[in-house]
Amino acid sequence: MNILLIGSGGREHALAKKLSQSPNVKLCAAPGNPGILQFAHHAHIDITEHEELLDFCEEASIDLVVVGPEAPLAAGLADDLRAKNFAVFGPSRDAARLESSKAFAKDFMLRHGIPTAQYRVFNEHQHHEAREYVASHPLPVVIKADGLAAGKGVTVAETHRHALEALDAAFDGKFGTAGRSIVVEEFMDGEEASLFAICDGENFLTLASAQDHKRIGDGDTGENTGGMGAYAPAPIVTTEILREAEERIIAPTLRGMKAEGHPFVGCLYVGLMIDTSGNARVVEFNARFGDPETQAVLNVLDGDLARLLHSAAIGNLDRSTVQSVASGVSCCVVLAASGYPGEVRRGDEITGIEDAEKTSNGAVSVFHAGTMLHDDVDGTQSLRTHGGRVLGVTAKGTTLEDAIEQSYKAIKHIHFRGKTYRTDIGQKGMKKG
Repeated sequence: MNILLIGSGGREHALAKKLSQSPNVKLCAAPGNPGILQFAHHAHIDITEHEELLDFCEEASIDLVVVGPEAPLAAGLADDLRAKNFAVFGPSRDAARLESSKAFAKDFMLRHGIPTAQYRVFNEHQHHEAREYVASHPLPVVIKADGLAAGKGVTVAETHRHALEALDAAFDGKFGTAGRSIVVEEFMDGEEASLFAICDGENFLTLASAQDHKRIGDGDTGENTGGMGAYAPAPIVTTEILREAEERIIAPTLRGMKAEGHPFVGCLYVGLMIDTSGNARVVEFNARFGDPETQAVLNVLDGDLARLLHSAAIGNLDRSTVQSVASGVSCCVVLAASGYPGEVRRGDEITGIEDAEKTSNGAVSVFHAGTMLHDDVDGTQSLRTHGGRVLGVTAKGTTLEDAIEQSYKAIKHIHFRGKTYRTDIGQKGMKKG
């Protein structure tokens, strides 16, 4: 099977590694990164140029395109590929609105009775009205940019002043066009978890649950990030909660999208808020695999990922491709550059990845998220930092304690200037275990 993987982050590196383990797979990647290209041939194409990408798929006889990040989906890449009869694992532009427009997602959930927080939507022409609404809203209150904001468009405000500042910043262009509309949402108390459903437009298979760690600092303090680490499976997602989420959230979402003429084919990411009574509501939808949860979730998947995704892409989900969605336990700890999630340094040399993986006897995989190869003056190449989240140090163990220990042991071998990470990834799971 000839597969083209779109993307360049840690999520795509994890996908590349797992896809490459399927038999008879030839993997290409665009644009890729130094880690991904250990498993895939580099497709020298501009993924924003859809005609160029279509030509490559034709020339390379691509059997399946797997779209990793959200931006190409929102730009209609899956639509253009399907129009040329290529199998694509990733939703259409209209189906991807579950992620690309939080207002659309909230209205959709309201229409189909899917449990979520109460909300109001305001556009930039309703700035004054929005300020009045926020100023009298119970605290805490959540302010969300409507569009794609790289995981940084959400503010949980503990004071009205903070909420109004977040509102003004969004309308004043902090998130570009993503902030032209905003969602004001009631705060949901509880603990978050993530579910991935592999969907063929009608049927689905839920992978191992996961728990992300969004805040930059230990104890869930500091700014929100794209995610500082994750583990899977998450003990908070009990069998009963999983069944409830499948029956009250995932299944009606697929039915609703199909009924509205936009069947969802791809990975439906469901961010859950689970309260102390075990009730689950939707925090957000994503239209693709999450990052860094994917690194942990795929690490415990026992199955043929290539066949699974291809079966979903052609509308005939094959559950027999998976033997177990949770074979063991996995922990991923993100190593970020100093200054993340704000301005970060780039170009610092990274060392020790090989030692981190070797000394673990195969238990650890170091996934590249923001790296690049640099041509040095002596004619060799060195690995350098090239983004906010640099690496995802991911370990698999028989227990969560074992996986956490292996991850942090491996981290000690990896060095780059300003290396930043949380020291408490997975501890929530330990308390529940």
